[in-house]
Amino acid sequence: MTTAKTEASDERQLELRASDLLDPNNQIGVRLRSLYAAVQEEAIPDRFLDLLEKLDQAEMMASAKMAE
Repeated sequence: MTTAKTEASDERQLELRASDLLDPNNQIGVRLRSLYAAVQEEAIPDRFLDLLEKLDQAEMMASAKMAE
């Protein structure tokens, strides 16, 4: 009986996957996830890191002035 349930579950998953391929919203979601994963793997540009460092320094200087 467990095997029958497993087979039925597998068949439903295959049916869902087949219908998902035709669903435009699913296709958009797949592409967005792929794009997001690609962006996550990109390195942070040095120019951006330099700007962040300058911002950190400016914030520390402002904090030091406020503490005086």
